Amino acid sequence: MPPESTENPYVEEPPTEFEPVESLDETEAREQADLLREAIRYHDRRYYRKADPVISDRVYDALFARLETLEDRFDIDSADSPTQRVGGEPVDEFETVDHVAPMLSIDSTEDADEVRNFADRIEREFDGVSYVCEPKFDGISIEVVYEDGQLVRGVTRGDGREGDDVTANVRTIRSIPLQLSGDYPEFLAVRGEIYMPRDAFQAYNRELVERGEDPFANPRNATAGTIRQHDPTVVAERPLDCFFFEVLDASREWESRYAEDETLPEFGLRVNEHTTRVDDIEAAISYRDDILDQRDDLNYEIDGVVIKVDGRAEREALGSTARHYRWAIAYKFPARTEETTVRDIAVQVGRTGRLTPVALLDPVDVGGVTVARASLHNPDEIARLGVDIGDGVRIERAGDVIPQVAEVLDDGDGHFEFPDSCPVCESAIERDGPMAHCTGGIACDAQLRESLVYYGSDPGLDIDGLGERTIRQLLDTGLIERLPDLYRLDADELAGLEGWGERSARNLIEAIEATEEPPLADFLSALGVPHVGPATARELAREFGDLDSLMGASVDELESVDEVGDVVAGEIHDFFASEANRAVIEELRNEGVEPQSAEMSGGDELAGLTIVFTGSLDEYTRSEAQELVEAHGGSATGSVSGNTDYLVTGENPGATKVEDAEAEDVERLDEDEFEALLADRGIDPT
Repeated sequence: MPPESTENPYVEEPPTEFEPVESLDETEAREQADLLREAIRYHDRRYYRKADPVISDRVYDALFARLETLEDRFDIDSADSPTQRVGGEPVDEFETVDHVAPMLSIDSTEDADEVRNFADRIEREFDGVSYVCEPKFDGISIEVVYEDGQLVRGVTRGDGREGDDVTANVRTIRSIPLQLSGDYPEFLAVRGEIYMPRDAFQAYNRELVERGEDPFANPRNATAGTIRQHDPTVVAERPLDCFFFEVLDASREWESRYAEDETLPEFGLRVNEHTTRVDDIEAAISYRDDILDQRDDLNYEIDGVVIKVDGRAEREALGSTARHYRWAIAYKFPARTEETTVRDIAVQVGRTGRLTPVALLDPVDVGGVTVARASLHNPDEIARLGVDIGDGVRIERAGDVIPQVAEVLDDGDGHFEFPDSCPVCESAIERDGPMAHCTGGIACDAQLRESLVYYGSDPGLDIDGLGERTIRQLLDTGLIERLPDLYRLDADELAGLEGWGERSARNLIEAIEATEEPPLADFLSALGVPHVGPATARELAREFGDLDSLMGASVDELESVDEVGDVVAGEIHDFFASEANRAVIEELRNEGVEPQSAEMSGGDELAGLTIVFTGSLDEYTRSEAQELVEAHGGSATGSVSGNTDYLVTGENPGATKVEDAEAEDVERLDEDEFEALLADRGIDPT
C-alpha cells in the first residue's frame, strides 16, 4: 500500500465526481490541487515506471482534468505540476550550456577478445574487479539535473562537454519525474537515454504512412528528431520514454555503479531491469550473448551491451581520455542484415488517393542502409508473396534504391487482408486491376495538402498567395485542418507566423474572400473531382446550371454530357454521393462559399460554335477566354475534334492540337482574329 493512500483520497479508488469549483475558496482549491498532484505523480510512477497501473485511463483523465481546472480557475499552477507536461511556448533556438560533468563516449567492439583485453588491462591494476552489465540503448543521451528534488535542466549530450538546453522538451516525457520522491539528495545530475519504444514507434510510423508522409527510418531517428523540436507541444504528443543509468554528480556519494542502480528507483528514476553485476569478464560476455537472444523480444532498440567497472574508486583511478572512459566498453551486436520481421502493415494514402501497402519492419541493414519499411506495392503483390504481420522476410533494395519485400521466410497461413475502406477517412476503396484508390477526395486528410494546393491553383480558384509553401505552413501550424478552414483564417494569427506581416496576411485573406462566389465551373474544377478538369467542369456547369442539380444527377444524366464517358460519369457520381464529400461542400457553403449558376450573361451570340484554345494569349488567360465563349452561348472544349469550328492559337501553341486541327481541317485563328470574330458577332469583351 502506498504511503499516500492513508491521507490522499485520489490514490486508491479515487472519486471522479467533484464538487463545483465555484464552491471552493482558494485555500480549499490549493489543498485539493496538492493532493491531486501527489496522486497523479504516484499513478505516473505506477504506469510509466512500473507498468502496473492501479486506476483506469478514464479515472486518470478525470483527476488530471480536475487539476487543470483548479490551476486555471485559481491561478495556482506550479513548475512541478503534472499539468506542465503538455508543453510550453516554442523557442527560436536552443541555448548551449555546459554539462555538470563530462558525458564522454565509450569505446566499442564486436570482438570478444577485445573485451577480454579491456578486462586484462584493468585487472592488472586491481584485484577482484566486478563489472556492471547493461543494455546499450539506441536512443539519445541526456543529462537531467535536479535541485532540491525539482527538475531544473535537461541537456543533450552534444560534444560531451556542452549540449543543447532542451529542458522544456524533457519536461513533457512522463517517465522523467518533475519532482523526485523518497530521500533524494539536494543536488543530483544523472545521465539517461531517451528513446521511443518499438511498439510506439511502429504505431507512430503507421500514422505517418497512412497520411502519406515519410516515416522515420528507425526509433533513434524518431527520438532525435523529436527531442530537438522547437515546439514542446509537439514533443508532448510523441511517445518518448527514458532509462537512467549513471550518476554524473550529486551531493551524495555511492560506492559503486550497481549501488546507484538500486537507489535511483527510490527517487522515481527508472532504471533498466536487465542491468546486472557480474564477477568476471567471461560472465559479462555471456550476458551479452543472452541479451542478444532476447533482443527481438524487447520493446526498445539496443545495439549491444555496455560493460562497466562497478567500483567508484577503481573508476576514478582509471579516469578517461579526452574522448572516452577507460572503465567502460561497449560490446556491440552484429548488424541485422537483409532478414527481419514484419511488425505491422500500413496502408499509405497518397496525395491522389492511391493506396500503397507498406511493411513496417524491425530496422535492418541492407547494403549499408538502415531500412525500417518496405513497399508491398499493391493488394495483388501481398497475395502473391503471402505476407502477413509477424512474418520473417528477406528485404532487398530494388535498383539499389527502393526497399521491398523479396521473399517471405516463414510459411504461415494466409496473408494480410487489404482493407475495404480508407484507413484515414474510412471512405470506400475502389479497385482498378491491381491498384486501389480512396474515394474520399476532399474529405480525406491524407489528400488534404494536394487538395488545398489544387483548390488555390490556376485550374482551381486561382487564389493569389496560396501556393504549396503557404499551404504546408498553414497545415504544419494547425491553422487549417480541413478545406473549409481556409475561410476561417484570422489575419492576426496569420501575421504572427514566420515570414508574414499584417499586409501579407490581409492580402491572403482578401484573396480567399474574393472566391466566395466563384463561377460554378471554377468551383467544380477546384474541388478536384476525379477526371474533372476545367474543360469538363465547364461542360458540367453548362448542362446542369447549378451545384445542387449536378450533385443530384444520376450516372445516366452525367454520361449524356459532352466529354463525359461512362467511367468518368461513375467517378463524378460517386464523388458527390460520398457523405464525407457532401459534408465538406456543406461546410464551405456555411462559410459563405456559394458557386454561381452557369447562366449565359451575354446572350447566345456564339451558339453552335465550338472553340479550342492553345498557347498563351495576351489579353486573356485561357480560362477567361473559355468562360467568355461559354457566357455567349458557345462551347469551349479542351481538345480538337471533327466538331471543332475554330482553334485559337497564342504563343507556344501545343503541337498536338495544331496537328489535330490540320488533320480535321479546323480553321485556325490568332488572338487578333479571335477578337475580330467576337466583334463580328456583336460581343464587346470589355
